[in-house]
Amino acid sequence: MMLWITEYLTQFHSGFNVFQYLTLRVILGVLTSLFIALLVGPLLIRRLSASQIGQSVRNDGPQSHIIKSGTPTMGGLLILVSIAVSTLCWANLSNRFIWVVLLVTLVFGIIGWVDDYRKVIRQDPKGLAARYKYFWQSVAGLAAAMFLFLTAQNPVETQLIVPFVKVVNFDLGWLYVVLAYFVIVGSSNAVNLTDGLDGLAILPTVMVAGALAIFAYAAGHIRFAQYLGIPYIHGVGEVAIFCGAMVGSGLGFLWFNTYPAQVFMGDIGALALGAALGIVAIVVRQELVLFIMGGVFVIETVSVIMQVVSFKLTGRRIFHMAPLHHHYELKGWPEPRVIVRFWIITVILVLIGLASLKIR
Repeated sequence: MMLWITEYLTQFHSGFNVFQYLTLRVILGVLTSLFIALLVGPLLIRRLSASQIGQSVRNDGPQSHIIKSGTPTMGGLLILVSIAVSTLCWANLSNRFIWVVLLVTLVFGIIGWVDDYRKVIRQDPKGLAARYKYFWQSVAGLAAAMFLFLTAQNPVETQLIVPFVKVVNFDLGWLYVVLAYFVIVGSSNAVNLTDGLDGLAILPTVMVAGALAIFAYAAGHIRFAQYLGIPYIHGVGEVAIFCGAMVGSGLGFLWFNTYPAQVFMGDIGALALGAALGIVAIVVRQELVLFIMGGVFVIETVSVIMQVVSFKLTGRRIFHMAPLHHHYELKGWPEPRVIVRFWIITVILVLIGLASLKIR
């Protein structure tokens, strides 16, 4: 929106041309979403508290979590509003990539909102039934995958790019739709599983989103793409603004979510942010890099799968409790130690992912 306004204003003063620069708009996207989150956050927390929209705690979980019962949840609404407003302000709204990443994020946020509403407002501990949750996630994921496949303007947009290997791309054809579906839905649920401790999920999300912003900018810049040996995708650079909005809103939310948390994001935030990372990785053609950078999300998900499979087959549990962060809590690690160490691991994995830009 602001891009169109400043384009119009250039006829009166050439200084407004500065807003045509993508890098400036990414920075403004980060700052806008950050300020919105910081300003709206206290108001939202008070409203949630007054409405008694509080977190319920599992009885079989770590005993240290009992004090968290009643902490306001559904704070992911703050993240979604910040991302949406910032993106609509600074991105080129004629860009198809912007609309697909934004709509996927909001749709998954709505699915999460329904789940949270049933749990918190209706006091239904099961929330939205798993089969319905996965059904609507699948509908949204497949719709986005089909849209990107049918609107692809260059063969590279549907190829699988292998990191750290030069010029090794695989034409996926219709398998692209399958891959995109699993990346979106899998990433969404992986972040949701990780969101179990104060700030544990949000900062890794911020770091991965920031790295994906770099990939988006490079892939959308023909000279950088050629220099780095990555596929050039016309128009995908605008997605860096969306990623910047994720970074700003995530940092703003972390201000209130850091230990001890004043608010939790709930499924409305976790499902949406996970889907956002997935769809961004797809449009910038870096699904495998997302798998690396989001390693904490992957390990958390794998720990749940291993726990369930082991218990069903042998009647034994591999971990004290799944997801993995609860295992370490029950081993005696203080919550802040688990959180910070998982953050450090994410920093390392993100740096490895960024190294794939040059090591080919």
